[in-house]
Amino acid sequence: MQYNPRQKEILLLVQRRGFVSNEELAQAFNVTPQTIRRDINQLCLEGLLRRYHGGAGLPSSVENVAYTTRQVTCLEEKRRIARAVAKKIPDQASLFINIGTTTEEVAKALQDHRGLRIITNNLNVAAILSQNSSFEVIIAGGVVRSRDLGITGDATIDFMNDFKVDFGIIGISGIDIDGSLLDFDYSEVRVAQTIIRNSRKVFLVADHTKFGRAAMVKLGRLSQVDALFTDRIPPQELITILTDASGKLHVAGD
Repeated sequence: MQYNPRQKEILLLVQRRGFVSNEELAQAFNVTPQTIRRDINQLCLEGLLRRYHGGAGLPSSVENVAYTTRQVTCLEEKRRIARAVAKKIPDQASLFINIGTTTEEVAKALQDHRGLRIITNNLNVAAILSQNSSFEVIIAGGVVRSRDLGITGDATIDFMNDFKVDFGIIGISGIDIDGSLLDFDYSEVRVAQTIIRNSRKVFLVADHTKFGRAAMVKLGRLSQVDALFTDRIPPQELITILTDASGKLHVAGD
């Protein structure tokens, strides 16, 4: 789904403040309240905002948006991010790739590479990358989630602990302004933490809707990643945290 500039600004404003009234938004953008309500309705349908009486606030911190919705939300932005990541991955490299719709776009962007060795707990990623006969794709054991074909559990963690790879590519549900990396599923978070520990470089892929988004399970800190790949410049607080930890910021333009 593509969003107009006003809708993108509405989303960023709500992420910064937690709640904004329809009247305030109408005045800020010099449009009618009806126009604002249409914008908010579309953003709510995508699961990016929650509609309240008289305005809009942040979505739930305990339940993620449905996988089928996430597949099409900010799709072009995710593809740009994926292409930026693919440029930083050399042929003959070893990788972890975890669960997420953005990491699945990264898998598609890597298909023209040669000789990659990929360990993944995402059956969608495995199916995408197995189309390249020069790749070796290794699937972690564990419990398969029917909603997104992700694999989690103690067996997944034990398996991934047997590897040390060049690059760990992870997605995330939210990045708090204090630099906390947040997600909704504790089992999924434990696998991502294992990827961070066993990767020489960690690449975090996150579109701009993840900045300031709430989720209840803490994965780690932005300072633990070597590079953040996104589609818009993050809030200054996040840039400071990243640069203080010698992390790189890659903003994928149009």
